[in-house]
Amino acid sequence: MTRLRASHVAELAAELRPLVLGWTLREVQPLPPRDLLLILEPPEPIPDGPPILRVRLSAHPDGPRLHLQQGRVNVHKGSAAPFFLKAHEELLDSKLHAIDPLRSDRLARLEFRDTPSGRPRALVLELIGRHGNLVLTDQDDVVLDLLIPGVSRKGAAPRLEVGKPWQPPGSGSGAPTDDGPSIAAAFPQPDDVPPGPVKDRAPLSWAVEIALGSITDAAQDEDDRRRLLQRAKRKLSRALGNRKGLAAREDSVAGSERIRQDGELLKAALGRFQRGAKSIELDDWFEPDAPKRTIELDPKLKPNDNVERVFARYRKLERSRAGLGEEIARADQRIADLEALLSEAADCEDPEALDASAVKRGLLDHKQEADLRKRKAPVQRLPYKTFQACDGTEILVGRTAKDNDTLTMRIARGNDLWLHTADCPGSHVVMRLQRNQEPHPDAVLDAAFLAIHFSPIRDAGRGPVHVVRRKHSNKPKGAKPGLVHVTAGKVLQVRVEPKRLASLLRTDRKPDEG
Repeated sequence: MTRLRASHVAELAAELRPLVLGWTLREVQPLPPRDLLLILEPPEPIPDGPPILRVRLSAHPDGPRLHLQQGRVNVHKGSAAPFFLKAHEELLDSKLHAIDPLRSDRLARLEFRDTPSGRPRALVLELIGRHGNLVLTDQDDVVLDLLIPGVSRKGAAPRLEVGKPWQPPGSGSGAPTDDGPSIAAAFPQPDDVPPGPVKDRAPLSWAVEIALGSITDAAQDEDDRRRLLQRAKRKLSRALGNRKGLAAREDSVAGSERIRQDGELLKAALGRFQRGAKSIELDDWFEPDAPKRTIELDPKLKPNDNVERVFARYRKLERSRAGLGEEIARADQRIADLEALLSEAADCEDPEALDASAVKRGLLDHKQEADLRKRKAPVQRLPYKTFQACDGTEILVGRTAKDNDTLTMRIARGNDLWLHTADCPGSHVVMRLQRNQEPHPDAVLDAAFLAIHFSPIRDAGRGPVHVVRRKHSNKPKGAKPGLVHVTAGKVLQVRVEPKRLASLLRTDRKPDEG
């Protein structure tokens, strides 16, 4: 499958510059999940020229791209991710100042001036396949927002984080090799001319739009078809369940006359049974040749109430009979319609239109879209747990052996107190201290309790604990994770107080509470 190369990004940027630089951004149109359309207006009306032009920025995993949008686009209706709202807030009515490729890589940067904040802003488009992204940055390249949240790998910090400088993907050590063919050679020449007003002034954009747009449209259609089939199957399953219930109801209604006869027989035998009886056998007047009929009774009810109970059931079945035929007909029709919808959805050309039609006909419910603005940002994993000593001092406890190294060698300061069980493995414990601050003895004891609790000797409830300033612990070269060498300090013989430890463990603070 043809994808944009770094050289293609440079070609497209060069084609777009004379068309839209200096134009005013009038609308930031979201095209979820990963596309954005910039609606640009010229600074002054152009005689016989277009009143607006549209630039497509796409981080779609199946066809990330940058080009002038000339074909028709369906306007998105519904909620949009916070990134689109932030881009609208920061860029609306600004002027497009520059469009440049970055680092000879599959990256493009669109710079905007005269923004609502008065400070330059930029959109960075990362066209790196399935890891593509859109990033909004300030004048210092600090990330203001990003379309796809940064993901950490193996405990490392994410590459992209709001509030931190934008970092390019990869090692960033140099420009990648890009000796491939140009867009004109790599992409097929479209058979049709573009429908927009630009025509022959953006041939590279048109070739990219046709080639990659068709790929992403096909992928989107497949996603729409899959969701449509899932929704229709769920509705069909419910319809079949409802029809099964109607069939059971139909069987019950068919026996209503027998229930009425039971009531009449029971009413005539009122003097023959008392409260507490569970059943009674009676001659059947309605079928003289049949054996005696056994009628179940409720032993908790009086005889008259048992008679009324049987007639009440008969009346309920008769009420249920009314309209039952129409309900069954509607249920059968709904099942037929849903089966037809499934058959049509399997190979339809426009599953989105078929979905809308099914909703209009009442076969499907409207799609439920979550309000992405209410979605909580992912909480970054920290390599330590956080507790609070009796005097309020913060105590950090490493989670794993690798986390112990991170806590001790990268997070702890030289003046912090460092604790660890002597002669056995366990979590590194760090008590945060200010410059020249001496630790409170009870706080040190709290930290020692945690060192024992997060070690193999926790069940013993006692043991020796190293206590040393962090600057007196170091990691030998080549040592395994979690192993450090201590050059000073002292060893405390600690006996854990269960109640005090339990109170200390309740101070565990989650990352989002920090």
